Parts: sequence; C-alpha cells; structure tokens
Amino acid sequence: MTVHNVIIIGSGPAGYTAAIYLGRAGLHPVLVTGALAPGGQLVNTTEVENFPGFPDGILGPDLMDAMRAQAERFGTEFIHEDVTSIEVVDGGVASDGTIKRVTLESDDVLDARAVIVATGSSYRKLGVPGEEEYSGRGVSYCATCDGFFFKDKPIVVVGGGDSAFEEALYLTRFGSSVTLIHRRDSFRASAIMVERARANDKLTLLTDTVVTAIHGGNASTGASDALNPVGGITLNAGNAAGISLKLGNALGGVTLPAAAPAAGSVTSIDIRNTVTGETGTLDTAAVFVAIGHSPATAFTGDVVRKDDDGYILVDGASTRTSTPGIFAAGDCVDRTYRQAISAAGMGCRAALDAQAYLTD
Repeated sequence: MTVHNVIIIGSGPAGYTAAIYLGRAGLHPVLVTGALAPGGQLVNTTEVENFPGFPDGILGPDLMDAMRAQAERFGTEFIHEDVTSIEVVDGGVASDGTIKRVTLESDDVLDARAVIVATGSSYRKLGVPGEEEYSGRGVSYCATCDGFFFKDKPIVVVGGGDSAFEEALYLTRFGSSVTLIHRRDSFRASAIMVERARANDKLTLLTDTVVTAIHGGNASTGASDALNPVGGITLNAGNAAGISLKLGNALGGVTLPAAAPAAGSVTSIDIRNTVTGETGTLDTAAVFVAIGHSPATAFTGDVVRKDDDGYILVDGASTRTSTPGIFAAGDCVDRTYRQAISAAGMGCRAALDAQAYLTD
C-alpha cells in the first residue's frame, strides 16, 4: 500500500492553506475534502469583505475555489469522501515508527506519515422554519462577517452566552436596534457582559422567549408588513406583560422600526414566551444565531485529546496534538476567533509543523 507523506482532512481555509504550503514543499499532499460542499462554511457565505487582498470583496464560494485551484497547482491530490476514523499503527515509516491510517466512508484506507485535521466546526442551528431558506439572506451565524450589511436596520441575536452578548454588542455599531433573545430568564454569559448589554441604549434583552419561525418577503409585500403594519412586537394574546416585562432594558416595551427589506430577505420572526405561552411577531431585518458551535471531530475517536466540547487540544501555539504526527488547525481547534483568515494562518502553521515532523 502507498504511504503518503501527509493527508489533510478538511477543505476550508485551513486545509487548503496547508495543502498549498505542503505542495510547494514538494510533499504531494492528499486532501480529503468531504463528500458534500467542499470549501467549508464559506461556500454558504455570500460576500466576504474582510479577507485581505480583495478590496471590493469576494463571494465565499469564489474564494474557496481560488484556494482549491492554488492547492491543485502545487500538486495536491483531492479525494471527495468523508473520513470515518483515524488510527495509529506500527509501520516504521515515520520518525516515531508509526503510520497514520485514515478510513474513508467507502471503506477505502489511506496511510500516511502525518495527518492534518482541518475539519472545522458547524454552527448550531435553531431548527425552525425559515432558518435554512433565509440563510445568507438575513439569517447569519457571524456578526463580524455580516453585521455591516444591516446598517440602520433592526437586528435580532439569539443566544445567552458570552459569544451571543459579544455579537449583540458588536452589532449595535450597525443596527438601528438590537434585540437579544434568550430562552431562559438568566444568562450563561459573564456578569460583566450582561452589565455592558444593559448599559447599551441600543440593546434590549428579551428573556424567557424562543424564536419559533423566521419569515421573509420583499419591500412591497413583506410577510411582516401583513402581520404587523406598524412595526415592533405584535402579541397574539391581548396581554403584553408576558413578554414586555421580561425586557432587560427598561424601555417599557420593544419598538423596532420596520425596515424595507430587500427581495427575499428576512422581515420578521415568530416568538413564544416560554413561561406564559404567549406568541407574537417581531419585525427584524436580520437574525444572528449565536447558540454555539459543534466541532467536526467525532471521527477522530480517542486518537487525539479533545476538550469536553470536542475541540482538539494542541500544544501551546503549535498545531501539534497529543499524538505525534497528527496536527490540527482551524475551527476544530479554535473556539475563539473562527475567522477565515485565522484558520488559513493556522493551516500554514500546521503545514510547517508537519514538514518539521517529516524531516526530523
């Protein structure tokens, strides 16, 4: 059986960058892209304006296509399958006397001296009607990526942890108003984050509330116009106390100005109070979902150490995992930044770490 130098698992910015560096080093990497939608989360993103080198922005799929072409130019071999497991077996070909065996969903097996795991993470989703339909058209999972597009428009953030509060506070720079919706009356976020939110006049906290559906329309016949012609919250029950008394800012109620949406974009959400059961609608131009991430690392089993949430643990600022010859980069490691540019930088580091391991 052929023993490759390096197998890269994952085809986002981290995986493609690692492939570019290893290809230029003459190591002929093999990149296992995944069976569906190679390119990671950016293939589901519209315009990317914060990746260096593109002053006019670039579509996410176009950026990933360009990265793939560059990796291919330097000799990367692509396999369009999913990986089901990794194991370390005695082989005597690597510096530590082992080979890394990667099993694909087709039951084919690949052997390599080193492996880079760059499988990223996926956003946890609300799982409500309209979320998938309006993803990229008002439904977003990244305030840094998309906040700018909703300047002077009402924005909703869903979540109760530090990440949700960070996103909500960041979005107050752009939105006419920001409403943070949380299903409980207490938050997982740190006290200082909650204090900052309460002190921000543009930010309202709506607790004991869940989003049950996301609606969209166009400027003339938007769904929210039909449901709520004056904007703000409309309760289907006559008593507004079940929702308005739970506001974190003492505003006496939520009044979000109705924005004229672009064709096919988010116009409103359905909400339900988890204590009283009252339901209503809320006009908004954007829904930012910030309820956490799930790293795509289950296939690694026990071959590398992970934290309680499944993120792969690495040695300090390196990309070395607990197993010699296995490296990890991108959002399957990074729970903090989760940006294309930081993932690409980590992919570079993984390639250099792997190269150093192979030449020892």
